[in-house]
Amino acid sequence: MDTAATDAYLDRIGARRPAAPDAEALRALHLSHLRTVPFENLSIHLGEEIVLAEQPLLDKIVGARRGGFCYELNGAFAMLLGALGYGVELLAARVFGAEGKLGIPYDHLALRVRTPDGSWLADVGFGRHSHFPLRWDSRAEQTDPGGVFRIEETEEGDLDVLRDGSRQYRLEQRPRAYRDFEVGCWWNRTSPASHFTRSLVCSRLTETGRITLSGRTFVTTGPAGARAERQLDADEVLAAYREHFGIVLDREPVVGGEPPSGAGGQGRP
Repeated sequence: MDTAATDAYLDRIGARRPAAPDAEALRALHLSHLRTVPFENLSIHLGEEIVLAEQPLLDKIVGARRGGFCYELNGAFAMLLGALGYGVELLAARVFGAEGKLGIPYDHLALRVRTPDGSWLADVGFGRHSHFPLRWDSRAEQTDPGGVFRIEETEEGDLDVLRDGSRQYRLEQRPRAYRDFEVGCWWNRTSPASHFTRSLVCSRLTETGRITLSGRTFVTTGPAGARAERQLDADEVLAAYREHFGIVLDREPVVGGEPPSGAGGQGRP
């Protein structure tokens, strides 16, 4: 990323260029990203291509002011952090699903970020997760506005990331290249077994909680987990994407080409 692209990205997330690539600035960038760039899988249901390359990602997230899922969000965030002077490594993970079963290899992409203050696990692409980066080398509980997190070592040398005692995903510690995630991305956007192909989700962190649009179900989560749910009419959906997520669409995304009815899947938020 050149200087102009970096500045445009910072403007997109409402952040200032940090004076130094340290942990304090990383925390601010991480939170700003979560509050401005939604976790969403709309491309899958709009028939849009998902290309894991620098310019298409910047065109989508910065130029079109869209969001994405893990490969896009963490992939783009890694580019921004690298341009700002951080040491960044892409890590492959497998997500824990129903009954504690692990997903496919390269099911998730997360980041290890190195600063003069130490190394951090950054993840702006998992929906409901930590608001701030987690200290990489700590095995103690880490309290965050998003929950109580812990990183545990496995017998195989991987790391399990837990939220409120529940295992979220298993991280490999070996750095990967961005192209390594293409097969996982393809599976998640095409397989009938992928929850991304079976549900619609668009979700963003707010200053007081989280907002999520799943199909035509709009959910607001406030302080202390207070939850309000509302079913939108057909003529309200595009306005909701625009007003709450900054996403301008010319047609409503639907799963499998069928008109949505009731609540869709919540994805990972």
